[in-house]
Parts: sequence; structure tokens; C-alpha cells
Amino acid sequence: MKQVLVALCALWFSACTPAADQQHHSLWSLKGKTNTVYLLGSVHFLNESEQLPAALDQAYKESEVLLMEIDMDDLDPLETQQVTLELGMLPAGQSLEQQLGKATYSRLATRAQDLGIDPELLNRFKPWFAAMTLVQLQLMKMGLAPTSGVEQRFTARAVADKKPIHGLETLREQLTMLAGLPDQQQREFLLYSIEDADRIAQEIDELLSAWRRGDSKALAALLAEGFDQYPDLYRPLTTERNRRWLSQVEALLDDREDYLVVVGTLHLVGKDSLIALLEGKGHKVTQH
Repeated sequence: MKQVLVALCALWFSACTPAADQQHHSLWSLKGKTNTVYLLGSVHFLNESEQLPAALDQAYKESEVLLMEIDMDDLDPLETQQVTLELGMLPAGQSLEQQLGKATYSRLATRAQDLGIDPELLNRFKPWFAAMTLVQLQLMKMGLAPTSGVEQRFTARAVADKKPIHGLETLREQLTMLAGLPDQQQREFLLYSIEDADRIAQEIDELLSAWRRGDSKALAALLAEGFDQYPDLYRPLTTERNRRWLSQVEALLDDREDYLVVVGTLHLVGKDSLIALLEGKGHKVTQH
């Protein structure tokens, strides 16, 4: 289940490597007719003290417009809450305990208490939403915060600098994909999030380490392993979204302004990545 965790965190968030990899970042660029489009692989949870590489800062400074998975600066908190509850809550009369059974729900209750949350708050959640809640709490327990993630940092800067931000998709579209995961996949992910906190912490550390190194091969290996095991899960969450985004990114190449495109890192690695699709259309993409 490592792969499910990594995929869902990537929609959201070591071994030694060759010296050349140490010079790389999870940042790519391609040239348009009169502009540059940067593609930045994001981690959605980071420690507040983590310093972003200078190359990322430079790409932001050179870009007039930001394009993210969703339009971060125009999110309405009330609408966000409404959509999340609509897609994340079980129908009236149903409970997570009924879906999981008493024995599994008891383990969920213990895990929730370890993370400082009342299990009853999760009992009306659909499995995918309960799983995401537990993983977020685990990440926060590790000292990682959503307010320190790449998107949040650049959103705050863009608002202050009056740089426009646009979205590749809406919040509803994004959450609908998660809510539409097969029931079995939802339950498996929830069970994994319950069972092994130490292993989750290790896997997140591996993901973050590869991201910091710009180690696209290591990140692609994580993605490929998951896709081989759960193709019906990965196809809508990664491949299909990459294909939908391709035309939107290509359209930026006809613009005069420079763009910084920020998406989950696993969308930019592997054979069906946004990078690979762009290269397949004849574009030269350079990793920084």
C-alpha cells in the first residue's frame, strides 16, 4: 500500500545518488515562441524551516503568472467546506464503523486517538476522507504543515506581488476524483493509514528526499511500482489528468508572459508524465 499513500500525497506532498543528481531540482522549463514556461513539482506538506532551492525562487521571480492544480488564491473557505463535506461524508444512517466492522474500526479509533482526534469525528467520513485525514495528521505530527507547502508559499508571495494565479482544474473536480475511487481502494488506503505509522513516516521521508534531490528516476520508480499494482487507481489520478493538462500547458507557449506551473511532483516523472507528453509533442524540456 506504499504506492497508494505516495499517489494520494503527491496529488496533494536515502540512498546515495550520482553527483549529477545532486545538482538537479524538481524543476523543468521549456521555451515558447517568446516566453518561458517553468514546470515545478510540488510537495504539499513541508516543514516551516525548510528553505526552497534558489532555482525555484528564481523561476518564481521570472514568471508573471502562476498556474496550479487549482486556483489557490480564489478558494472560498465556505465553498471548500461545503464541497468537502458533500463528497467526503457518508449518507445519513451510515457509519464508517458499519463499513469497516467493529474490529477494524477499533483499530481506527486507537490510531485516531494516538494522533489527537476523537474517533467519532471520523465515523461519518467516507473511507477516502478518513484516510486523508489520518495521513494529514500523521504528516503534521512529523512536523510537516500544509501552510508550508510549495503551493501555499508561492500563493502567499503571488498575492503580495499581485501576480495572477490560475487553476488547471477546480476543487470540486479534484475531490470528485478522490471520492470516485473504488470502494475497495478506499478501504485499503484507510487500513494502511491505520496500521503502520513508522512505515508511513519512512516512506514520506523517502519521497521528500527524492524531491529535494530532483531525483526523477527515484520518483518515477515509486510511480511505476504503484501503477503496476493499482492501474485503475493511478490512471484517473495521474495519467488521465496529465493528458487533460497537456493542451492547457501547450497553450501557454503562445503567450508573451512567462509562467510558473506548479503541480504534484509525480505528475512530472515517468513515461506518461506531463514532461513525457510534452516531449512526445516535440518540445524540448530541460531539468534545472
